[in-house]
Order: sequence, then structure tokens, then C-alpha cells
Amino acid sequence: MDLPKQPDEKSLGCNVVSIDPIAEVNQRGRTTEFYFLPIPSRLRYDPENPFKFSYKMSISYAIVGVIITANLYYCQPLLIQMSKSFQVSYEGVARIPTFVQAGHASGLLLICPLGDLVHRRQLILALLLVTTLLSLGLAVTSNLHLFEALTFLSAATSLTPQILVPLAADLAPPAQSGFAFSIILTGIMLGVLLGRVMAGLIAQFVAWRIVYYTSFGLQCLILVCIYLFFPDYPPHRANKELTYWDAFWTMGKYIVTEPLVMQIVIINLGASACFANYWVTLTFLLGGAPYFYSTLIIGLFGLLGMAGVMAGPICGRVVDRMGPWHAILAATFMLLLFQAVHTGAAGIHISAVVISCFALDLFQQIQNVALPNWIFSVSSSAASRLNTIYMISFYVGQMIGTSVGTKVFVQYGWRASAALGMAWYAMQIVVILIRGPNCRRYTWFGYEGGTRVRGRQQTVDFGDHSTIASESEGKC
Repeated sequence: MDLPKQPDEKSLGCNVVSIDPIAEVNQRGRTTEFYFLPIPSRLRYDPENPFKFSYKMSISYAIVGVIITANLYYCQPLLIQMSKSFQVSYEGVARIPTFVQAGHASGLLLICPLGDLVHRRQLILALLLVTTLLSLGLAVTSNLHLFEALTFLSAATSLTPQILVPLAADLAPPAQSGFAFSIILTGIMLGVLLGRVMAGLIAQFVAWRIVYYTSFGLQCLILVCIYLFFPDYPPHRANKELTYWDAFWTMGKYIVTEPLVMQIVIINLGASACFANYWVTLTFLLGGAPYFYSTLIIGLFGLLGMAGVMAGPICGRVVDRMGPWHAILAATFMLLLFQAVHTGAAGIHISAVVISCFALDLFQQIQNVALPNWIFSVSSSAASRLNTIYMISFYVGQMIGTSVGTKVFVQYGWRASAALGMAWYAMQIVVILIRGPNCRRYTWFGYEGGTRVRGRQQTVDFGDHSTIASESEGKC
């Protein structure tokens, strides 16, 4: 996480104003955090020589993403052991994953916008310290209600990856932003899968509480590493006068006044609903006729999904070359195609499940890289607020996919549930096509400038407002 320095940015052209996204001259000389803890001298912010983006930075962020994201998924394979430990029925512990979802959604809404207002080093250290202590509490408590409360708080503060993604958006050059996002997002997605796998393996041989002791140890290590190696970044200078409540106001304003934000939110709702619907109903499909697979074999299908996730950096290169609009459109068409394979043959032959499982995760990764890359182009000074909007729509979509998909599967069978996924992918394609890639900022529908790729887009801020300029255009 020890980052090299970056020289000041040059002007992008006569019609584009270059602004250092973290330049705030009056932050020179900041030597302590939390009023007493010294910042290592090599990590102090220097406005004349700010820290620059590197792939080493993205990899370190991805490692943090794996460990912190896993906090949200440890409980899922442990519910049976927890019911015995707390001496309650399965219904008594079934609320725990709900507390995780509710807590994380609350944290996204209430805490993530602070990434635009405060020093991100201090915010990350504070969040990590709280989650580390809460993990220890989860390991030792013997009261179910206290465990549920600590679970809610732990999920609400497990937000470090969502602070790091907007920071990478600030630092990464436009031509490399997709690749940078893909590395971090790969870490986050691996955290989703590895959290379940690690918890299940540990609990298979020792007490389930060891999972949370292990989490406590890993987070202590990450906390020390962040303190020793993570540089100090001040807030964007455009947010100097922004208050906490102003942050909520601007998030609402972006949703209702920015066509691109609304377009991405709707696409993201459909994309995450499809993802959740597929993986939840896949368990039911493989556990019933004609397969009757064991829980262990069903779990191994997660490795196919992991293989698709590991292709994330390749997906990032695709997004960088094609641009977000074209990459999302191509990926969604492919997702619709492989969802059709699943709909037609998943309950007939296992090969259809294997093919769809890998391909859907692969092309889903292109969406996962391109959508945040695209939404950050609205305003670099509002990256944390835009990421909050994006992630809330993601979790809302997950809840829709889980609840609606499960209900359709139970009432009408696997093919109806799979067809529902096809309908959601078709909806996404319609939303993509109603607004072209080169439209002006406040154009809601149409194809201004056609559909051709016009080079990488560069966001330029003017106060709290921004314009989107193409690097391939230098005309005044």
C-alpha cells in the first residue's frame, strides 16, 4: 500500500479544465489524526507532490476488499451450528442474515457519503477499528439478541471497500480506470465467495466461534497495515463547504436530475436481481429432481462462479477499450444468451448448468466493472455519494431477485424462474438503448453524436458540477 508520488496534472485541452481531484493546499502540514495519533511522515499529504495511482495500490485495495467483504457472509453457512449454540430453532437464527443486509444497507446510506467530506485515511481507520472490535464481540457473546445487534453494527461498518472504490476513481487515469476498478471489484466478489467457503470449512472441524476469532485476527493485521502504509488523502476541494445533510440532498438531486445516474440505477437493479435470482434458485434446482446433489457438490458450483470472477481484470481491459456503454450493451446481450441456455436446458442436462454458471459470472463482471466506472464520470468530487447510490441500488436489486425469484421458483418451477431472469436482462437492454453513449449531460433519450466510440471520457468538475469531455476531442 506504500504508494509512489505523482506529478501535477497537465491541462487536458482548451475545452477541458484539469483539476487535481484531491488537491487542497491548506492541508499541508497535517501531522496527526484523531488529534493525537501521529501520521507517518512518508504518508502525509503534500499538495505539490500528491500520491499517484498504481496497480500495486489496486491489488492492496483488493486484498482489503476480500477480508472486509467476507464479514458479511460468514454467518450464512453457520446458522445450523448457531442454532445449537444459542439453543434456539432454525427460525430463531434465520433473522441473522437479515440483520446483516439491513445493517450494511444502513451503513451505505449513512456512512459512505462521508468519503466526500472527511479524510479517507481517518475514516477507514475508524471503520476498521470498530469492525475489528465488533468481530471480537461476535466471537464471545452467548446472547442471541446481543449477537444480532452486533451483527447489524458490524455489517453497517464493514464499508472500507466502498470507501476505496471511489478513491481509486479519483486517482486512476481515465484510460486505466476500468482495469483499476476490476482489480478491486474482483477482491470484493472473492470476499463474497471466500467468506462462505472459509466459514464452512472452519466450522466443519472446530467451533463456529473460531470463524469470528479468525476474522478478528485478520482485521487486526489489516488495521496495522492501513496505519503503516495508507497515505493521507484530504477531501476534494469542491466539497469544502459541503455539509453532511447537503450530501444527502445532492444524492437525491443526482437521481432525479441526471439521466445517466437514473439509467445506471435501473440497469443495476436488473443486473443484481438477475445475479441473486440465479444463485438462490440454483441451489433449489440442483438439490431436486433430476439431480438430487448433496450440499457439498452444490457448493462446488461456487468454484465455477469464482472462475468467472477471476476474469475481472480481463473484463476491465474490455471496458477500457470499448467504453462503458458499449461494454454493458455487449455483456448484457451475452448474459441474455446464456440465460436462455439455462432456461432451455438447465433442468435437463448438467452441462447447461455448468456453461451458464461460468458464462453468467464472467459477463456479469463486465457489468460490475463498467457500471461504477460509468457513474463516476458524472462528477469526480461526488464519487463517494455516487458510489452510495450505486451500491444501494445493487442491494435493493439483490433483495428483489432473492424474494421474487424464490417465489416464482416455488410456485412455477425452475424454468419460470429462469425465464424471469431473461425478462430482466431484456429490460436492461431496453434501458441501455433508449439513451446513447454520446448524449449531452441532460439529454434523457436519444442518440446525440451517434453510437460510435469517441475515446475515453474524462470528467471535469466545476465546483459541484461537472461536464463529461472526450479525450479524443480537443476542439474549442
